[in-house]
Amino acid sequence: MMLRFTKMHGIGNDFIVIDAVTQSFRAEPAQMRQLADRHFGIGCDQILIVEPPELPQNDFRYRIFNADGGEVENCGNGARCFAQFVRERGLSGQNVLRVETAGGEIILYFEAEGIRVDMGQPVFEPANIPFQAEQQQLSYPVTVLDQKWSIGDISMGNPHCVLCVDDVDQAAVATLGPIFESHQLFPQRVNVGFMQRLDRNHIRLRVFERGVGETLACGTGACAAVVHGIQLGQLDSKVKVDLPGGQLMIEWQQGQSVQLIGPAETVFEGKIKL
Repeated sequence: MMLRFTKMHGIGNDFIVIDAVTQSFRAEPAQMRQLADRHFGIGCDQILIVEPPELPQNDFRYRIFNADGGEVENCGNGARCFAQFVRERGLSGQNVLRVETAGGEIILYFEAEGIRVDMGQPVFEPANIPFQAEQQQLSYPVTVLDQKWSIGDISMGNPHCVLCVDDVDQAAVATLGPIFESHQLFPQRVNVGFMQRLDRNHIRLRVFERGVGETLACGTGACAAVVHGIQLGQLDSKVKVDLPGGQLMIEWQQGQSVQLIGPAETVFEGKIKL
């Protein structure tokens, strides 16, 4: 079959977006791996599928597949690309979109400064992240490669652990990322964020995403890092997050939804034979 697709990115976090509203498409893990392969396919961090909603009050269903073919719950950078895609393709002209994900409903807003994503409230209960711990804490001690770490564990619709580092440029992301990702404490694996605090309104961040590796940006990772910093009393409620691919703005007040603001760009459109 010939499949129409669009290549997009959110500050370097790149996606293949597939319209499954106006064309027939059934997501299979082997096909996801083929599409995501940067040598033999199109190449991307994740594949985003636009589908009709299952619930009548929502506008679309949004599915996310990692480069390894595994389906995941949420992606903030992908959500902005999703919103831009449905507008550019004429699938919706609304300024507010209600979208279903495997991690729950999210709301997308078109605003002058970019696309704002209501990411929902962060989840801290270990069983719901999921994370193997007897009780909820601000930080948890974990020993990896004979080094003791104090990590934050949060779900933003998908599981994240956050490590505070002095300098993200010197952080052993390639070494520690896969170890934490597959650590026995995380039964569904985990995304690993390495956070450097610059001041109360500004951080730097690198993220090792499960099933992908280090990416140029991670929206849910940025949300998780800011939430953890606020909980520790190190950050204010509005924070700039510098990632290798660009900058996001994250806002959060205790007890409220996390807000993510940033750009989305279309790179090219094409067709591929599966």
